[in-house]
Amino acid sequence: MKKKDDLKLQVSEAILACQDKQADHVTVLELEKDSGAFTDYFVMCSGSNSRQIQAIADAVDERLEALGMRVTHAEGYKQAEWVLLDYVDFVVHVFSEKARQFYDLERLWKSAKRLEPAEWMAKPKPATGRHCQIQACQSRDRQSRSPNAPAGTQKEGLKCPLRIQPRGVPLSA
Repeated sequence: MKKKDDLKLQVSEAILACQDKQADHVTVLELEKDSGAFTDYFVMCSGSNSRQIQAIADAVDERLEALGMRVTHAEGYKQAEWVLLDYVDFVVHVFSEKARQFYDLERLWKSAKRLEPAEWMAKPKPATGRHCQIQACQSRDRQSRSPNAPAGTQKEGLKCPLRIQPRGVPLSA
């Protein structure tokens, strides 16, 4: 599950980088496993000129490098008609409008599920499993500290056994 969450974050960061540079027609294609695809997702967008196309590619590269990801293969940067950035689990395609219409990857991969950035970035539904366990721990914690709790059930310093901490805060021993 962690890999899927990491991948979703990485693709989200690529989308945000494209949007930060005012890319047009940002789209995500989720490729089917049995389609012979060599990656899980395509992130596609268009730029209006070569300078913007290179700026979009640079922004994606910088943003993902900040997450510790390096592009495994890049093509087309100098010509800036179609820049391809391969991150293994997903590939970012930055096109000129003319090249995007000519190659029409959306048509070539028509079996892929097409997602708009708003769909991709939508907040996930509340989790069942771990989230519910955390809520149960917090609920028990509040009950045991309540002054109205039945005699003998009040406990001090009760902590969630899952030891969930906010991001960036190390677990204490």
